[in-house]
Amino acid sequence: MDSERTGGASTTVDAENLAFDVFARACPSRGTLEHVTGKWGGLILGALHDSTFRFNELRRRVDGVSEKMLSQTLHALERDGLVHREAQPTNPPRVDYRLTPLGSAVAERLLALIHLVEDRMPEVLTAQERYDTTRVGSGEAAAARDAGRPVVAGRGGR
Repeated sequence: MDSERTGGASTTVDAENLAFDVFARACPSRGTLEHVTGKWGGLILGALHDSTFRFNELRRRVDGVSEKMLSQTLHALERDGLVHREAQPTNPPRVDYRLTPLGSAVAERLLALIHLVEDRMPEVLTAQERYDTTRVGSGEAAAARDAGRPVVAGRGGR
C-alpha cells in the first residue's frame, strides 16, 4: 500500500476495505445520502431515470428548481458517480446529463419510494388533518398548514 511504502498517508481511498456506516458521524456515505435524498437530488435522479436530458430540459422537468440549485445538485451527483455529464463539441455547446449504472440503481430504489409516497398520499393527508385538529386549536393549524410548515402544539402562537 502507498502509505506503507512512503511512511505517509495514502492519497487514494481503498474503498474495498472500508466498512461504511451512514450512522457514524465521519462516514462519507452521509454526504452521498444527503445528495440523493435532498429536495432536488431525488427529483433530478427520478427525472433522469426516464431519459437523458439537456440542462434546460431537466430544469423544466423538475418544476421549481432554480438554475443555481440544478447546477449545484448535478455537480454533486456527478462527483458521487451517479450522473454522467457529456459535453458535445458543437456550436452552440450541447451538454447532456444521464444516469450512470450506479445512478440507475439508486434511482430505481428512489422511484419505488416516490411511488409509495404518491400512492399513499390520501393516508398522509388524513393523518395530517387529524394531527392538526387534535394538536392545535383556534385556527393555528390552518395557518401552519397553509404556510407549509409543521404544526407544533404548545407554542402559544409565539
